[in-house]
Amino acid sequence: MFGKECFARMVMKYGKIRRNVIGALLSRKVGTQGPRFGRPKRWRNVGACVEGGKRKESMGCIRKEGGFGRGAETRGLGRSRYTRVELERTSGVAKRAVKKVDPEILIFDVDGVLIDVKETFWRSALQTVEKLTGKKATWAELHKWKRQPGNNDDWMMVSQWVTARGVPTTYEEAREAFQPFYWGSNGKPGNVTKEKWLVTPKLVEKWAQRRELNLFTGRTRPEFVYSFERWPAAKYFRKVVTMDDARKKPYPDGLIAILGKRDPESALYVGDNVDDALSAKAAGVPFMAILPKRAYDYRERAKKFRELGALTLLERARDLDRRLV
Repeated sequence: MFGKECFARMVMKYGKIRRNVIGALLSRKVGTQGPRFGRPKRWRNVGACVEGGKRKESMGCIRKEGGFGRGAETRGLGRSRYTRVELERTSGVAKRAVKKVDPEILIFDVDGVLIDVKETFWRSALQTVEKLTGKKATWAELHKWKRQPGNNDDWMMVSQWVTARGVPTTYEEAREAFQPFYWGSNGKPGNVTKEKWLVTPKLVEKWAQRRELNLFTGRTRPEFVYSFERWPAAKYFRKVVTMDDARKKPYPDGLIAILGKRDPESALYVGDNVDDALSAKAAGVPFMAILPKRAYDYRERAKKFRELGALTLLERARDLDRRLV
């Protein structure tokens, strides 16, 4: 008897579910609901969901409703019944637009901002560490060391990295081992030949028409000259401060030398390293950070840049053009 009653309840339960599913599918096919089968156009701009006959303008309501929550949160706006503007409004967390800036003076770092150095300086650092320790060095390790203050200088970074691996290495020893990989040796070209420019001369010329352009770089003077003497846009930069001309970052000496007695607020420094941000903060110069979203450890680095006062994070240096008045 017990078995017959259970069986009867199961038939009634699943029969009801089956009817509901079939009804939903049929209604989608005729275009009355659902994101894929041509729902009426008026459904596309719903500003709230309904519960108990009342409109609820909250993301909590959206998450509770399967058709809304999955479309909005896990599959993107393409399959949601909400427009992008409405999602931002109802969530209450719409991103604040970064105001455009109008600096009189633009100051750029070089490596990672104007020039891609992954296969030049960074590759040379990996090779140097492997040579001095006899153990493979990974990109993950490099980024870990690179984001530490003071390691904008690759020779300093290599010295500390190798020493931490149990092979005490001085700054001079690290530099001596690094140079053949970067410059080349025995007639074999070095990694320096793999440099790639990230900004076009035409864009630099555009910036120079309204602003004073300068450079504050962690390169030595010979490293700077090698790259810039052949670049058509080099003529647009008024002052260049290298590590041979002032104390290295994170000291602000280079920025101070460029500004002279001018107001630091009239300038903008664009860099990609924590040392750049520290230099800008010490000098009182507004700062924007270059940080591609695909970059290793993006969240941690983004958090650090914001803590140090970065106005915004740029995917690449040429995106700066959209932030300028």
